[in-house]
Amino acid sequence: MRRASGSIFGLAYGDALGAPTEFLNMRQIHKRYGHDGPRDLPENPLVTDDTQMALAVAGGMLNALDNPPFTPDLITPIWRRRFLDWLHDPENNRAPGQTCLRSCRGMDSGLPWVEATQHGSKGCGANMRVTPVGLVPGFTDETRSGAAQLQAALTHGHPTGLAASDLTAFATWWLREGMAPADLPAALRDRCHVQRSTYHERWLGDLWKHSEAPSPAEFIARGWDECRQALDRLDEALRRGDRESDPCELTGAGWVAEEALATALLCFLLFPEDPVSAIWRGAASSGDSDSIACLAGAFAGAHLGMDAWPREWQARIEYADQLTRTGEAWD
Repeated sequence: MRRASGSIFGLAYGDALGAPTEFLNMRQIHKRYGHDGPRDLPENPLVTDDTQMALAVAGGMLNALDNPPFTPDLITPIWRRRFLDWLHDPENNRAPGQTCLRSCRGMDSGLPWVEATQHGSKGCGANMRVTPVGLVPGFTDETRSGAAQLQAALTHGHPTGLAASDLTAFATWWLREGMAPADLPAALRDRCHVQRSTYHERWLGDLWKHSEAPSPAEFIARGWDECRQALDRLDEALRRGDRESDPCELTGAGWVAEEALATALLCFLLFPEDPVSAIWRGAASSGDSDSIACLAGAFAGAHLGMDAWPREWQARIEYADQLTRTGEAWD
């Protein structure tokens, strides 16, 4: 089924489909695309910083996995270098998030990442790029969790960004390993409960000390609690089963990490066997359409594999060579 390829290409497809609608409301989307919204990629589809940074995460991991064991001491400087390469790339002109830019500029000036990161930010940039962490086979749960949270923490220091990235990575991994989509919300909710007081000090260092939390456990608990509340809204939206309404009205606009996760899951779970409709629903939304659609595409591709996507899209999508290399490494 080539589920790793399906997921990483699905991320890029959703990103490219949602990019032109990111700053449009539903009335503007309907005026430009008709009532149904965008359903096909343009002839030369361009991705955004979502895909660029996901490939930075993936490329760093491929480098690190060539020199095992995969540890925070190994991957941190590699990811730092990859993020700074992205910062200075001339192609970094796709409306990149300000949190990512500020954090990377801080690291570029020589600050340790734990000081450069934006401690109060839980923007969706934390989890829009984490999909590769959910595609690597052979990781322990502790390694997958720590890596997912670390890649978020490099730019987004808020605990909800860490928890949402963790959940995004595990949702991708569980779907890749064959979990039924209908079982996903309960599994994610259970993870919120089990992990609520687990702080990965080996991966995050003293990040928690830059907050007002009195302990690392209470720092990270805030993130899991906010993600659980987002999953509550997801459950209610799924009970309604409304495929026609703007999903952002139900689970949030996706500008922050827990809403990006919940709304992307909603788009996927409304169309679990129809990946094109899953990313269409994310793109035809009033919120952070590219990030919502890219995560919905990552989930759909992890579940259904590469062959579920329109075959002609693969040759048209930007960065196809890097996407292919990533998918083939982990299929």
